[in-house]
Amino acid sequence: MNAIIGGELLVRCLIQEGVRYVFGIPGGQLCPILDSIRRFGPDAGLTFIMTRHEEAAAHMADAYARVTGRPGVCIGTVGPGAANLVPGVYPAWADSIPLVVLTAQNQTWKSYPERGSMQSLAQTDLFAAITKWQARVTRWERIPELVQRAFRVALSGRPRPVHLDLHVDVLTATGNEESLTYRPLPPEQYRPDRGPVAQADLIEQAARMLVEAERPLIHPGGGVLRAAAWEEVRALAEYLSAPVTTSQGARGVLPEDHPLCLIPASYGALGAQAMADAVLLVGGRLGDVDFWGQPPYWGEPEGQRLIQIDIEAENIALNRPVDLALVGDAKATLRALLEAVQRLTPPIPERPEIPQYRAAQQSWLAQFAAHAASGAVPIHPLRLIRDVRAFFPREAITVVDGGNTNVWAHYLNRVYAPRTFLWAADSGHLGTGLPYAIGARLARPDLPVYAICGDGAFALNMQELETAARLGLAFVVVVANDRQWGMIKGAQMAAYDARYIGVDFSDVRYDQVARAMGCWGERVEDPRQITPALERAVASGKPAVLDVLVDPWANLTPPDLENLDAVWMEGCELPW
Repeated sequence: MNAIIGGELLVRCLIQEGVRYVFGIPGGQLCPILDSIRRFGPDAGLTFIMTRHEEAAAHMADAYARVTGRPGVCIGTVGPGAANLVPGVYPAWADSIPLVVLTAQNQTWKSYPERGSMQSLAQTDLFAAITKWQARVTRWERIPELVQRAFRVALSGRPRPVHLDLHVDVLTATGNEESLTYRPLPPEQYRPDRGPVAQADLIEQAARMLVEAERPLIHPGGGVLRAAAWEEVRALAEYLSAPVTTSQGARGVLPEDHPLCLIPASYGALGAQAMADAVLLVGGRLGDVDFWGQPPYWGEPEGQRLIQIDIEAENIALNRPVDLALVGDAKATLRALLEAVQRLTPPIPERPEIPQYRAAQQSWLAQFAAHAASGAVPIHPLRLIRDVRAFFPREAITVVDGGNTNVWAHYLNRVYAPRTFLWAADSGHLGTGLPYAIGARLARPDLPVYAICGDGAFALNMQELETAARLGLAFVVVVANDRQWGMIKGAQMAAYDARYIGVDFSDVRYDQVARAMGCWGERVEDPRQITPALERAVASGKPAVLDVLVDPWANLTPPDLENLDAVWMEGCELPW
């Protein structure tokens, strides 16, 4: 008989899933799992990545999933370790990223309800709000069954994090592998590898609506990236000659220099959205940064027909009524929709309004040109963004993290490929930048990775520089250092007559922090030194931090800040 402990059985299940990395911090109750990774992981390609905070571990797993499309795995020990995972799991929940969250738990005989044990915590309750499924593993023989269910649920329907709470006496329990009803299986033996297609008659109806429209438009959301449906979007858009306006979180579905791609919230995109007579919304919900799908940024519902494709029926018509609802996988349904369109019409040549949309977009971009070319000291944020994006190749993975820094990056940091743009879009969570860069670099060691972070956001997880140096990962973090919480200070300046509270920092030398942790670090104060500093950073072969002093007053007022405030603070007008 082949007797194995629960920790080894769990690791065998992860190996069958093709898991490459488990991110986390060691804890006493986790040792049966970690020792099994140490013994069996090297031959199977499974590695434990020790981080310096559990939040960052979850962010790294999140980034790995965003880049690869495969579930990320993170782990935390009982009590504080599990609690520390929460702020990292939340952005994955908000953006529909598949994570498998593993937590150790005290013995079964003193948990649920707890009996006064140190570090006791009802961890399934804690994660219930930010995972789509949770389970306690209370028996050794149920480990394969529940691990398989966790991966199946994480990837089925709308992908999202799931949680397994593993009692330590189960992880140390011994059993005979031959006695298992459920055994560790490869994924193809227990879960589907493709999603469902919407009903055929509805697909035919959608095809007719798009073909008969004079000004159709396609609006992909993050679900297109999760379903790997970008080729289907491109093919359908080119066949219909329909403009594509991605959501903010779906950038990269189409290269942003593609003739049909209009940059989110640009004049061209807003004009196309308002003028379209038929909109195909795929894998998105028309949230606040899509202006809820409402006029004047979109057409009036009476004159603009809306077709929505989503894997989750609950997302249909969430913020705007639809004329046709197709519940199904984005990739499979778009492929069937394209075939239906092709049966109805030959390819449609460029529509007359497309050049108008592109001209409007160029007018929008032109307003940034002067600041982007500025030689002023301190450095204007747009000059920093322009030079950083020009330095890295098209295929590079770009991470953005921060408040106003994200807004400036949106204007000039173009995205050219799917799954190369990482941003905690729906949560706006700060502190993701450095951990996302680490996770992305592990996921795609063949691609350059750079992150653009505000100094406040960067400092939230900058301890992970030691993790990056220890792992020998080479990437560049550009810190737009304005020594303040810029977005909040800008809001206080506008709404409270410049009465500031809690928004200013001392001058931290992030370049010196980086060097102290074994990384490359350099401070940049002159815009002429941005590109040479990037060259030195890449040449170092280390994780690198460029501490760039940007103009703190210019940074307070990105052109669209008032529009964002209007969206986020709707209904909260002050009395003065």
